[in-house]
Amino acid sequence: MKAVAETGQLNMLGQPLESCSTAPMTGFFRTGCCETDAQDRGSHTVCARVTAEFLEFSKRRGNDLSTPQPGFPGLKPGDQWCLCASRWKEAYDAGFAPPVVLAATHEGAATIVPRAALLAHAIDSDALN
Repeated sequence: MKAVAETGQLNMLGQPLESCSTAPMTGFFRTGCCETDAQDRGSHTVCARVTAEFLEFSKRRGNDLSTPQPGFPGLKPGDQWCLCASRWKEAYDAGFAPPVVLAATHEGAATIVPRAALLAHAIDSDALN
């Protein structure tokens, strides 16, 4: 994925935030990145690779991310999406947390989710070395 250094926002690795997904287009601002600001009250800062288990968990919690809606294709397992940090933590606490892409997860996610939990679910943990 490409870096979006022009935003000045950093990822969990302390580097310029990288793109999470443009297919489907994600992010609070629909830029493909999990960038955030004061308008983003949900803190859509965790770049996750969604799983069937997570999608079902989220649907049971009232946030159906798998059913297509106007302007939204619906997510399928393997898609990457900028999740609200609190939703990811809720899934983590319940045992349904999807994998995380650290390079595309905003550093601010660690103010809501324990950093150790994000690191433990990283699919790009080789970036830590």
